[in-house]
Amino acid sequence: MWDVMTISRNFFVLDDFNLSGKRVLLRLDINSPMDPITGEILDDSRMRSHIDTIEDLSRSKVIILAHQSKPGKKDFTNLKNHAARLSKLIHKPIKYVDSLFDSRAIQEIEQMKNGEIIMLENTRFYAEELLLKNAKTEVMAKSHMVSRLSSVADYCVCDAFAAAHRAQPSLVGFGEAIPTMAGRLMERELDILGKVMKKGSGTLAILGGAKVDDSIDVMGNMLDSGSIAQVLTGGLVATIFLKAKGIDPGPGSISILEREISDYENLVTSASQLLEKYPDKIQVPTDVALSDNGQRIGLTVDQLPQPHPIFDIGLDTIVKYIDHIYNANNIILNGPLGVFEMEEFSFGTIEIFKAIADSDAFSVVGGGHTGTMVKRLGLQRMIDHTSTGGGALINMLSGKTLPVVESLKRSKLKFSVV
Repeated sequence: MWDVMTISRNFFVLDDFNLSGKRVLLRLDINSPMDPITGEILDDSRMRSHIDTIEDLSRSKVIILAHQSKPGKKDFTNLKNHAARLSKLIHKPIKYVDSLFDSRAIQEIEQMKNGEIIMLENTRFYAEELLLKNAKTEVMAKSHMVSRLSSVADYCVCDAFAAAHRAQPSLVGFGEAIPTMAGRLMERELDILGKVMKKGSGTLAILGGAKVDDSIDVMGNMLDSGSIAQVLTGGLVATIFLKAKGIDPGPGSISILEREISDYENLVTSASQLLEKYPDKIQVPTDVALSDNGQRIGLTVDQLPQPHPIFDIGLDTIVKYIDHIYNANNIILNGPLGVFEMEEFSFGTIEIFKAIADSDAFSVVGGGHTGTMVKRLGLQRMIDHTSTGGGALINMLSGKTLPVVESLKRSKLKFSVV
């Protein structure tokens, strides 16, 4: 019988169980920017976000499950360096085991003592994790990964909010097999974002970066539901919407779209439909900055097309966007406004981020690059909530179902003691 202490939510949290001495599978999202040549972890922010959860499991036998990147990417690698970095952050040894659910991994788990932590291999090294994505949860629960690991564990803690919009065995499969609960980070994210969703009118969404398909999808859902009043676009999102407005950005920008987005023409069509439906609610840049071999060239959009690619929003657009920011009650920010990694083209992103920090609006920012920029600018304390999630954040705020959250709810229904 599982030792349930309190039941007060529609999903379990750490406080609902006595986990002392128990074997606990801990699913984290420590997917981090890495140097593809040296393997050095360039930003450990996501690891830091899980420290509270790990510390609250100090009397348990903790088995960490995590992933890094995906097949085909240069930073798709094992988790040896992750274990070492996280060990330094928590000032406690973490043993890296270069297998996931074979006999050696099972033996390592069975030999653990209270307070010990091990980190198993990258879950995406194993075909089940990707081949069974979006499968029925009962199918995932019968996968080798879930069935073998759950057989030697008492509980599962999912703290991977940044991956909460993914339906994969290591994220949603364990909830069917053993009591599964939200970790401290997951609990905090769901609490804060739940409050944001109830705050009412006057919400401004600023969507940039390169994940255009997610942005367009979320934009449509949030506008349809009335949960946002205005959308400001930047990055490749803005380039797609310029194209949707009939403005040809030129060969340099088009080549980037072709390289980064395989179906960009379909996204242009979707953007056109949104502009037709919400002509006054979606703002696109009125001027931009082009990159001529790294040199910034500012011009208005009616001077397009140009051979050089768009790398940033222009000065007039920055002023216009800041005016919207200062008039907003709530702000949701996901993605940079330009190629912020290059100093010459970081101006738009920096000024918009600073304006958000200076505003009186309740601000929520999310996404790996966005969070990195907030940290680089030293704005963490001036932002109300920096979410670890990008896709998870915008999917939740748009009212979409998050598979991990649904799994947590099902697990509580299944394992609650009446």
